[in-house]
Amino acid sequence: MKSLLMLLSGITFCVVVSTGAITTEVASQHSGDELKESIARGEEIYGSYCSSCHMADGSGVTGTFPPLAKSDYLSKSTENAIKAVKYGLQGSIVVNEVEYDSMMPEPGLEDNQVADVMNYITNTWENTSKGKMITTEMVTKVKADE
Repeated sequence: MKSLLMLLSGITFCVVVSTGAITTEVASQHSGDELKESIARGEEIYGSYCSSCHMADGSGVTGTFPPLAKSDYLSKSTENAIKAVKYGLQGSIVVNEVEYDSMMPEPGLEDNQVADVMNYITNTWENTSKGKMITTEMVTKVKADE
């Protein structure tokens, strides 16, 4: 039994097996190697593309570059966060009750790189998406505002 439990990749998998129900929320949950590898790749991308503005620790610069650490913006709308990383962002946004009105240029990342950096950001710095994985397919579905 102990070896069987070791084979299970996490609580989410156990819940899926025991209930037989798979929802979109549960299906996006990953706790195994796939998410860990994505986070590791995302950390490298973050260091190359994001940390100069949002800081290595995700704290940002108050009033200039929004924080990614403990960010309510990330938890309120995954789609908007993906869109910002994928296409850049211009205009006013509110993050943790502070208004930011600067421009984030489009970083020129491939969809798989956007997914990796989003997985790093949303699973780091006390953000609320622990264990939830953003896939390349989810990123591909996000379109720019027309």
